[in-house]
Amino acid sequence: MKEQFNIRVSAASDLPAIAALYREAFAGQDLGQLIADLLAGLDDVLSLVCDENKLIAGHVVFSTCSIDAMPARTALLGPLAVLPASQRRGTANALVREGLARLADDGVTHVFVLGGPAYYGRFGFKSDFDVAPPYPLNPEWRAAWQSHCLAEGKSQLSGQLTVPEPWQRSELWMP
Repeated sequence: MKEQFNIRVSAASDLPAIAALYREAFAGQDLGQLIADLLAGLDDVLSLVCDENKLIAGHVVFSTCSIDAMPARTALLGPLAVLPASQRRGTANALVREGLARLADDGVTHVFVLGGPAYYGRFGFKSDFDVAPPYPLNPEWRAAWQSHCLAEGKSQLSGQLTVPEPWQRSELWMP
């Protein structure tokens, strides 16, 4: 039987539950300030939650970005988190696929992510060596910088990805 997910745009009232989700999903990492800063600029992000019986089981953010002077509409995927008890049930898959569909409907043509190639490859992401991330990456992470084209017939992009202010902290791009 296929799992049913209630994916919706997050609300301001979800912020405490989202912050708790990241603390539980990423013990030892403090993403709280990044999440708060990203969600404070809701005009520039698509923030989705997976609501399971009034419990926020998962969350993903897609931030609006740009590439040099190119007219393409682009976004950055991340962060993405799922409660440990809800992992391996398709929650993250549902969140990412819903986000990509909404972005495509909104005219976004390319989405970027810094993450595991095997994991994000299932969504159509491929290593991208033409668009530079906002900060230099360690060589072993280079293949983890990936993009996914959401619009058929769109040309390959090149240049430097410009990210919103919350992502302009070099420590977010280092191990």
